[in-house]
Amino acid sequence: MTAAPVNPAVLAAAPANGDLVQTVDWAAIAPPVIAAAVALAVLVADLFLPRARKEVLAWVSVAGLAAALLALAPLRSGDRSTFCLVQEPGACSYTADHFTLAVQVLVLGGALLTALLSVTETREELPAGEFWFLLLASTAGAALLPASRDLATLVVALEVASLPAFALVGLRRGDRMSGEAALKFFLSSVTATAVTLLGVSFVYAATGTLHLTEIARQLDDVPAQLGTLAEAGVALTLVGFAFKTAAAPFHFWVPDTYVGAPLPVAAYLSVVGKAVGFTGLVLVTVVAFPSYADVWGPALAVLAALTMTVGNAAALRQISTRARSAVRLLAWSSVGQAGYLLVPIAAAAYSSDIQIGATVSYALMYAVVNLGAFAVAALVARTHPANRIADYRGLYATRPLAALALAFFLLCLAGLPPGVIGLFAKVVVFAAAVDAGLGWLAVVMAVNVVVALYYYLRWTAVLFRAPDGATEVPGTARPRTEGARATAPALRLRAPAPVAAAVALTAVAALLLSGYPQWVLRFAATSLF
Repeated sequence: MTAAPVNPAVLAAAPANGDLVQTVDWAAIAPPVIAAAVALAVLVADLFLPRARKEVLAWVSVAGLAAALLALAPLRSGDRSTFCLVQEPGACSYTADHFTLAVQVLVLGGALLTALLSVTETREELPAGEFWFLLLASTAGAALLPASRDLATLVVALEVASLPAFALVGLRRGDRMSGEAALKFFLSSVTATAVTLLGVSFVYAATGTLHLTEIARQLDDVPAQLGTLAEAGVALTLVGFAFKTAAAPFHFWVPDTYVGAPLPVAAYLSVVGKAVGFTGLVLVTVVAFPSYADVWGPALAVLAALTMTVGNAAALRQISTRARSAVRLLAWSSVGQAGYLLVPIAAAAYSSDIQIGATVSYALMYAVVNLGAFAVAALVARTHPANRIADYRGLYATRPLAALALAFFLLCLAGLPPGVIGLFAKVVVFAAAVDAGLGWLAVVMAVNVVVALYYYLRWTAVLFRAPDGATEVPGTARPRTEGARATAPALRLRAPAPVAAAVALTAVAALLLSGYPQWVLRFAATSLF
């Protein structure tokens, strides 16, 4: 494995000889800058807008995220860099390559769909100004992270993405579960950050540089007396990012955090938060630590097997009549999916960087269908606040389009037709393991895919069963008895336009990707770096 060659466009972005003032490529950094600027604008506007006009902040935020997404169009060539070293023009702090663009599409698109899901929530129960500022600030950090090519920028972007997320989880004031979820999320993330910073400091001490490409070069020839320090730094950095990706055994915060957070925030964490962790992991392993592939390759392979097994086994045990079992199942499912995402990264240690494309392809598919599943869950939660899986019984009788959309999303997650994009994405990940000689990991993945089929199909079947006769009034609580008979969502309320739009957008995107999977799977066929 070798570091990527210097792109001619990178040399053009470097300062001229003798010039210490570097020209900033504003087009390259536009996506995170737009998100950050809109966040500050929303924070200031919130001070002056009366309560009756707070909804304006929602649509300003949606427009800002859409503008940040459109700002990616001029960068599609994937050859822009800025903030480069004077002595080493190839060592840049910000690079907008194809990997960066793919992840930024995922992050900004996921944040935009989260914003649509949140319009009604901020209108009814969440403080609008604080929510939109925190969401946009976190998105700005998440959009910056894939472009970061030095450890300082990487850690700062990681924390800018994470710190607002703590507050978003606990933003439902007076809710004990929300506060508890925020505390667990905060403590686990702070631990991960501390471990990561310790690892980064060890790597810097051993190499004398923070730029990822320079670290890769320096680690090839570390002095003998610093070898142990470098190895410890690599190991600690990997452990820190394992926390961020919710890889087992560092996954314990996921189910309680998702259940306690507002549903749009849980959707955001399941997609954008996961993308942040995996992006950082890809950058430090493949770009910065290729010399230690014999260390992180086997470690990630074991973590992948353990993560997918723990996640699917826990999802399999969810009781349909338990309060919030639908969200809890999606939470454990996301842990299992994290295991699949780890497989190509581990495979890159045994073959080549091209395997990373499989992770990007799978992440894009997962983002679309998982956000869609959360969007339908947000719709059902309006009539069934407990959000049990049993509450979805007979959904097809009352909301046929929502039921069909959710069924399609679940089939995509399971990898079954007509969810073709889910099937192809799993095949690509499976092929990455086989090509890298990780046959045992491919077998573990195949077993887990079969296990996951059961709970995805069980939920899908519930949607089309005959509804019970009893109804539930919004806001009322039902007994949490294990054997209580499920009631159907017979009381139908008009779906809020933003939530309906989120369901429709994700359904259309999933259908298009199933019809034209090459739009996503091409990332698995070409090197992204």
